Amino acid sequence: MKTSFSFFAVIVSVLCSTLPLSLTQRCNVKDQITLLRIKNSLGNPTVLASWTSNSDCCNWRYVECDLYNDRIKSLTVYSGSISATIPDTLGNLPYLETLILRKITNLTGQIPATITKLTRLKTLTISWTNLSGPIPSFLSQLKTLTTLDLSYNNFNGSIPPELATLPNLESLHLDRNELTGPIPDSFGNFTGKVPAIYLSHNLLSGTVPRSLAQVNFTWIDLSRNKLQGDLSVFFGTNKTIATADFSRNMFEFNMSTMTEFPASLSVLDLNHNSIYGSLPETLTGLKLEALNVSYNRLCGEIPTGGRLQNYDNTAYFHNRCLCGFPLAACF
Repeated sequence: MKTSFSFFAVIVSVLCSTLPLSLTQRCNVKDQITLLRIKNSLGNPTVLASWTSNSDCCNWRYVECDLYNDRIKSLTVYSGSISATIPDTLGNLPYLETLILRKITNLTGQIPATITKLTRLKTLTISWTNLSGPIPSFLSQLKTLTTLDLSYNNFNGSIPPELATLPNLESLHLDRNELTGPIPDSFGNFTGKVPAIYLSHNLLSGTVPRSLAQVNFTWIDLSRNKLQGDLSVFFGTNKTIATADFSRNMFEFNMSTMTEFPASLSVLDLNHNSIYGSLPETLTGLKLEALNVSYNRLCGEIPTGGRLQNYDNTAYFHNRCLCGFPLAACF
């Protein structure tokens, strides 16, 4: 019986090996053709050497097929020697859920409008490239997006207010570009969830919109811009913000009047601004994991209690007349 079974298995194996690839491969033929066109548009780079017409594209490097329908659901290309623009043909992968183009420093041009055809896309990451020009407002048509990461590029112009209409967005990374202008008022009226916001290392200016008081951020990084105004819109006992980095801007307000902070706040960085007044006593009630108020115009004694004495003097130094441990004693 065992011999018969082994003989049968060999026969099946031989038959499968002689079948044409079109009858044995998982990959959808349309997807395979699209991927080969993408490879050609990118200049047939060596990082895509596994992409050949006589192999199953579900086995290609950087590609992942769906287990149920065998359509391409993920395309992740990184650290490749590619000198090209993003091909329009990327829009012809209708089941794509994840698109990541990362650390491709010679990738230039702009994001093609055909990307809006990817109606199932959840993750769009184009980072560490040389893409430039404005961030296109048509990205707001990708309603299934949960992550939009366009960090470490050369994008310029203003932030499209339409991005606030993405109903499922959980994180928005526009940091490390050359973006200018104000933060859109629409960021105080996100259609769905309030995403984690990363806007650091740009050239943003103007005052923080009052509309931001209407939403609850959990994570916001506005550091290294030219923003002004006060930051009370982000705080209050009814807020849920956990991490807030406003360092290296042009914020100027009286810290003494900011007395209500959410219990969730664990990281607060205000260094290198023009904030004056004194540190409020309510900071002692927070379980801060990180605090930096250095290089401002603060005065008065550092409140005693909580975790405020857990930090060394670099968290407080270079203020006008702030004193008390870990700085010099007050007189």
